[in-house]
Amino acid sequence: MDTLSGINSFVKAVESGSIASAARQLGITPAAASQNIARLEQYMGVKLLTRTTRKLSLTESGDVYYTKVSDILHRLELAKSAVTQLQGVPQGRLRIATSITFGRHIIAPLIPAFCARHPTLSIELISTDFNVNHSNDDVDISIRFKQQLEAHLVSRRIATVPMIICAAPAYLEKAGIPRTPEELSEHACLLYRPAFNGLLLRWGFIRNGLHFEPELRPSIISNDVDSLTQMAVAGAGIARLGSFIAAPLIASGQLQALFVKSSNGQDNGSLDAEPLDFYVCYRDRNEVSLKMRLFIDYLLECLPATQA
Repeated sequence: MDTLSGINSFVKAVESGSIASAARQLGITPAAASQNIARLEQYMGVKLLTRTTRKLSLTESGDVYYTKVSDILHRLELAKSAVTQLQGVPQGRLRIATSITFGRHIIAPLIPAFCARHPTLSIELISTDFNVNHSNDDVDISIRFKQQLEAHLVSRRIATVPMIICAAPAYLEKAGIPRTPEELSEHACLLYRPAFNGLLLRWGFIRNGLHFEPELRPSIISNDVDSLTQMAVAGAGIARLGSFIAAPLIASGQLQALFVKSSNGQDNGSLDAEPLDFYVCYRDRNEVSLKMRLFIDYLLECLPATQA
């Protein structure tokens, strides 16, 4: 029998908590994943999993077996990567997880040219603002903003995105233009609540070298930056947007930047909205495969140090 397929389905089912989730990761049907596990159990002569309609759990034999085989798949992938690096040709699938907005606007447009350079690779791009588990979710690389970083992952900064405080001209005509960040407490503010921790993302500023966070009055909260952008354009309030989103809308007149001399004639001294840093993350610096290294180098090549 194909023992490796059975082990693969078994390990993915245990780590993801369901056979259906394991099947999605493997690109097969749940029925095929279930059959793989059943054949493995028949081959082993023991029951490895207890399945009900709501729960998947390891038997005592399954627990022992899982501890012995869970690392095999990772070691096989490392062995394959070592061989392909000798050949200098990247092979297989590269699974990339990225925060939604940065992935949609910055990473996704870069993928086709990378695929054209390396036609022997296949790419899976996962856009989510939840923090993925590299092992359980079978992710090679994740791209995260600073607040998403986790200590157990290796991280390397790939871009610093200027943040722009902005609003539609119609809103500013109705509500007035705030002259300082402190005046934001008197305005309708559109705030982002990221999925990974459920906390409102604060608006940081740097004035004359000192960092501060003004009080804000949230009028609308969303876990989707593009939705906040559309609401800002519609005149719902003031938003804090990455420059790659805000700049085209400011150029077209749909939004107006705040706290810059050209917008309000006020000299705020040296005042900037705190930028947002983005990082590429992976599990172990000693286990960077050829396909991972090529993609990281490609990002550093394509992304300027600061995204204007």
